[in-house]
Amino acid sequence: MSQPAQATARPNVRVVLFGLMIAMMLAMLDNMIVSTALPRIVFEFGGAGHFTWVVTAYVLGTTVSTPIWGKLGDLYGRKAVFLTSVVIFLIGSALCGMSGSSFLGGVDDGMIELIAFRAVQGLGAGGLMVGVMAIIGDLVPPRERGRYQGMIAGIMAIAMVAGPLVGGFITDHLSWRWAFYVNLPLGGLALLVLATTMHLPKYRTEHKIDWLGAALLSVGITAIVLVTTWGGSEYAWTSPQILGLAALAAVALVVFGFVEWRAAEPILPLGLFANRNFTLISVLGFLLGFAMFGAMSFLPLYQQTVQGASATNSGLLLLPLMFGMLVVSLVVGRTITKTGRYRAFPIIGGVVMTAGMGLLTRLDLHTSKTESSLYMIVLGVGMGFLMQTSMLIAQNSVEQKDLGAASGAATFFRSIGGSFGVSLFGAIFANRLTGSAAGAAFGGGPGGEGGAMDLEKLKQLAEPVRQVVLGALADAISHVFFWAVLFTVAVPVLAWFIKEVPLRSTNDTPPPGTTPDDQAEAALGKAPVA
Repeated sequence: MSQPAQATARPNVRVVLFGLMIAMMLAMLDNMIVSTALPRIVFEFGGAGHFTWVVTAYVLGTTVSTPIWGKLGDLYGRKAVFLTSVVIFLIGSALCGMSGSSFLGGVDDGMIELIAFRAVQGLGAGGLMVGVMAIIGDLVPPRERGRYQGMIAGIMAIAMVAGPLVGGFITDHLSWRWAFYVNLPLGGLALLVLATTMHLPKYRTEHKIDWLGAALLSVGITAIVLVTTWGGSEYAWTSPQILGLAALAAVALVVFGFVEWRAAEPILPLGLFANRNFTLISVLGFLLGFAMFGAMSFLPLYQQTVQGASATNSGLLLLPLMFGMLVVSLVVGRTITKTGRYRAFPIIGGVVMTAGMGLLTRLDLHTSKTESSLYMIVLGVGMGFLMQTSMLIAQNSVEQKDLGAASGAATFFRSIGGSFGVSLFGAIFANRLTGSAAGAAFGGGPGGEGGAMDLEKLKQLAEPVRQVVLGALADAISHVFFWAVLFTVAVPVLAWFIKEVPLRSTNDTPPPGTTPDDQAEAALGKAPVA
């Protein structure tokens, strides 16, 4: 097997990586900064009944657009498509910051404007996330890709901690509008760096956009996100609204499947799923998003209620989790580059992540911050083994011309898994809490009528009563992690069946239809792939 080309042979890769890291930071930071600023926004605009849409519109725009951005990059070249997504994100950010101003019509329509502009911002963010991964795939051969994707995973970890801190500072010392305006100088810098230094190959010249497939996929994804967002909170799971949306999603996605088989340039090439590794990684990514995003959303709740941390300090208390994820991502990335081996990492990651979730089931009223930090380190280590390794395997399973579609699909399945996880675990939490006498007396859990735990009401309770309620909260949260374990145990099982295809030292790909076994034999010099 030939040795990989050295990254130093491409001197602009590090400069381009700097611009890509800024772009990924923007996409990851935004939701977390805005979540911290939301109470101030609601206070100024009113419309508390619609404030969840400020987050939902962004998530919806991101999830719907991710597969489409990936395919457009395959068709038209990734540089132009990616820069377009950056511009859309920055336009959306500027408009969000101006929402409710006299320039756009006044405060009365401020919340509606903000929701609409957040959707625009989300559309751009979808292109940022999938574009970063696909561009690294264009610039760097699979054998070297691990180290760079490990760096991107580190940026994601940093963003998850920095978001609440930056959001808290902006909210306390500046106008909430700077939660959006802060994107403009950073995004402008990324745009300048990438426009002037990034030179990417184009793999196709014939273009035919699958508009029908894009429309059907958008309808199906929108319906799924609305089901997972509204189910059990805005509407009962058996309500006509939720059942109707579920039926719409099913019909749209079934028709989408038929359309994709016949399309000349499908948005999501279904033939990719004929590759065993790609299919396994897609399912694994769904489960990873399901357990990780679903369960992790309850850690800040535990810290702010049971452990009494402020919103900003709860972000700091997540540092152990992010530290474990950051360090392991970097080490795993370099190890993959050095050895060319990767199959063991998702297996190990699944086992360690399951162990971390299992430890978090021990959270109770008396768990110290030191003890919970140790549990989070274990969870973060497991995530570090998995996050970018799964993307690397997905990209190594397809031809270079389908790199964008594969990257988009991998990101899409993780996002959809996260949406389902947050929804299901929220229902489990609420059911467990309302099933207890203390939880029922407190008012029904985090869903309630306002959609959030009333921390002020909790502080006003008499101390003996408050301790009972906190005990019920801790029990409900640990119950969520118990259910998360039931999903994470499937991750190492699925990973066991991944075929380790040696990572290519160039971006040349084998002919369509080549099996993982054929590729492995060819890479080892046992048989030609032709």
